[in-house]
Amino acid sequence: MNAADLRNKSEEELNKELLERLKEQFNLRMQQSTGQLSKPDQMKKVRRDIARIRTILGEKRTAGEA
Repeated sequence: MNAADLRNKSEEELNKELLERLKEQFNLRMQQSTGQLSKPDQMKKVRRDIARIRTILGEKRTAGEA
């Protein structure tokens, strides 16, 4: 997922995507705590996706205020 694709989405779609990523992060944390996580690099990817989505949501909100 890259920023250009996310910028083309509406705020509603971004919020839905954010919720999905947060759920995925939770599931990965549970897998990690029980020792079942097979790809530890997924944690980093999901965390960065969440940050990317939140950044773009913030950009859209500030652009809407101006």
